[in-house]
Amino acid sequence: MSEPSTQKLTPAEFAATPEEHARLAEGALVRADNLVAGYIPGVNILSDCNFFLRDGEIVGIIGPNGAGKSTLLKTLFGLIPVREGSVSLRGDNITSAEAHVLVTKGVGYVPQTQNVFPSLTIEENLEMGIYLRPKKFSERFEFVSELFPLLGERKKVKAGALSGGERQMVAMGRALMMEPSVLLLDEPSAGLSPMFQDEVFIRCKKINATGVSIIMVEQNARRCLQICDRGYVLDQGRNAYTDTGTNLMNDPKVIELYLGTLAGSKEKK
Repeated sequence: MSEPSTQKLTPAEFAATPEEHARLAEGALVRADNLVAGYIPGVNILSDCNFFLRDGEIVGIIGPNGAGKSTLLKTLFGLIPVREGSVSLRGDNITSAEAHVLVTKGVGYVPQTQNVFPSLTIEENLEMGIYLRPKKFSERFEFVSELFPLLGERKKVKAGALSGGERQMVAMGRALMMEPSVLLLDEPSAGLSPMFQDEVFIRCKKINATGVSIIMVEQNARRCLQICDRGYVLDQGRNAYTDTGTNLMNDPKVIELYLGTLAGSKEKK
């Protein structure tokens, strides 16, 4: 069956084609090409998935349930083995690199669940985030406390006593302790009250303003696209659309197929 003519594709569909991805991804900070990956041998969640992040960007990843959004994030962080394809950071191959290696290379990751140590205080959680460079704790703690004043004010409080939104601040703060240049966020607003959801997005913009590039998987599709420089819509393990956040929010196909159901969904992966 022949490939559809590029003249029939929308700009967001055309940008997601392998050829256009290869052109646009030149010199990217993070780049993934033709990724095939999955949790169970023989079962692929990602299928020829392409992605890139430029220096200084916030890039959001949205899509229907089961599309492979969290799988892509975990694959970039080396938590799921790559069966085919490659991942690079500043041009260096990091395909299936171990998590601790990626952390030393400047990649931070905040999982959706179980992302704090409940029995440890806020301060101790942040210490865990910089265990590879303990001498820099004071410097980084001051930096993180400026971004999240609550963490400094309540540093002796155990994480288990915090609300969901406060725990998310701890998790993000811990990931920032190693001074990453890239931050991977998996559903940062999931399960939070509307107030804390908005707070998370505000903090993401502030983190980005300090020079940290962000890749964010989000259930709150519209809010995510509002703050992102670019977005990807994943479907069936590959990127179906990519464009600026604003353009995706106003793309008739994206609205019809995804935003109508995603806008207020409680999507889980």
